[in-house]
Amino acid sequence: MRLPSLLAALLSVFVAACNNSSGKTAAHGGPGGGRPPAAVSTVTVQPKAVLASFEYTGQTAGSREVEVRARVKGILLARNFTEGGTVKQGQSLYTIDRAPFEAALAKAQADLAGAQARREQAKRNAARLRPLYAEKAVSQKDYDDAVSAEAIGEADVKAAQARLVEARLDLEYTRVEAPVSGIAGRSLPSEGTYISGPEVLLTRITQVNPIWVNFGIPDADRMRMRREAEAGRLVLPKGGRFEVRVKLADGRVYERTGWLTFSDVRVSGQTGTSDARAVIDNPDAQLRPGQFVSVTLSGATRPDAVLIPQRAVLEGPQGKFVYVVDDKSTAQARPVELGEWAGSDWIVTGGLQAGDRVIIDGVMRIGPGAPVQATDASDAQPAAQAAKP
Repeated sequence: MRLPSLLAALLSVFVAACNNSSGKTAAHGGPGGGRPPAAVSTVTVQPKAVLASFEYTGQTAGSREVEVRARVKGILLARNFTEGGTVKQGQSLYTIDRAPFEAALAKAQADLAGAQARREQAKRNAARLRPLYAEKAVSQKDYDDAVSAEAIGEADVKAAQARLVEARLDLEYTRVEAPVSGIAGRSLPSEGTYISGPEVLLTRITQVNPIWVNFGIPDADRMRMRREAEAGRLVLPKGGRFEVRVKLADGRVYERTGWLTFSDVRVSGQTGTSDARAVIDNPDAQLRPGQFVSVTLSGATRPDAVLIPQRAVLEGPQGKFVYVVDDKSTAQARPVELGEWAGSDWIVTGGLQAGDRVIIDGVMRIGPGAPVQATDASDAQPAAQAAKP
């Protein structure tokens, strides 16, 4: 009696195990069951006008960098400015010994007075001989000599006047002035040095208001902008007058903006870029020449831009792609061409059309042809905000 009871118990356990195994198989998508669609979030492509910007690396430079040189020779008596400080146009920077030039000026004044006296004497002689010559009382030679002496005296006066002007200029040049306003550099000669003339560099003055920002535009970027402008995908500012903003090395954005004022037509054979320059007001001298900055050009517009979040873009063997939801609620891979960033979005230049539903969340749980249960992200966001206390 025990054996039949034991067999019956074993048989009941086997049947129960088979039933449990069948139930698990059905629940996990085996025979008689299927995997449920993956829940994903989507955005619907709607082209719109967005501002376009382009970023490059640049370096600041003074709008004017002037060399200060003496125009006369002499001993340098004094330096009248602070190195590295601000100087004004016309301010005295150096003083050269004036004594030799004051003596030269006095001599030039005396020479002019002597020339004027000789001219007056020649005029009087010519005036006396003129009526005598008319009456044939003096010879032709005597009269010609008197007229020539008068003309020579006039020329001598003019030469003396020119030397006097030169002497006065030399005396004024002993006061070496700042040709422009700006920041003075290091003084190269020291007091007591003999300055041999204009060939000796005294210092440099850099004008920093306004300040220049020099940078290079890659030839590939320039050609792409032209191609997109011709295709109507990009509207450039009138006359190429881009607004310019710079970001400093510490990540801070300079509060003043400038304008693109120069763009070279030549492309460098070494760097493959064309030189460009922006001018920015710098009244407080916060920007100093030689700083490396990030340059952002703005003012262009993309009239029909397609934007998608960066997280929606995946990388595959054939390049970048996104998943779109088709009419059968399945995910399909779509290759895309990308432009630059616009905030946290990619600008798509090819591969998508208006009305396409692009999957932005849940892309890691699906593959091509996978069934999905799509929820529009624009509808889900207001609902989530309403649920917050």
